[in-house]
Amino acid sequence: MNHQPQRDKTANDLGELREQAEHTRDELGRTVEALAAKADVKAQAKEKAAELREQAAGLQEKAAEKTAVATGLVKEKAAQSAVLVKEKAAQAAGLVQEKTPDPVLERAEVVADKAKANRTPLLAAAAALAAFLLLRRVRRGRR
Repeated sequence: MNHQPQRDKTANDLGELREQAEHTRDELGRTVEALAAKADVKAQAKEKAAELREQAAGLQEKAAEKTAVATGLVKEKAAQSAVLVKEKAAQAAGLVQEKTPDPVLERAEVVADKAKANRTPLLAAAAALAAFLLLRRVRRGRR
């Protein structure tokens, strides 16, 4: 009778040993896979390169969004400034016309009409004046 419980115990011990061996094999397999992955430098480099590409793409996308927002703001400010400048110019023109005596305005219109009618001689005179000033400056630079 003594032999029966000992056989059961041995059988249980064998079963436990098999389970432990299987468990140890599984752990050893995972450890070997982990070591192989760490030793595979090429694969690690590829993974790191893929991560960096994703980060760069994300940063590029964010930069593009910020640029678009900034461009929109700048355009909006420019449009507001243009409207403001036009308003101020109209106010200034109105003020000048209001403060300028009528005889001066009439005379300015006559001069403007004559200048429009005689553009060629006026342009020639302006070119001659520019050439004279340029020559004078060049000659003073030689002294």
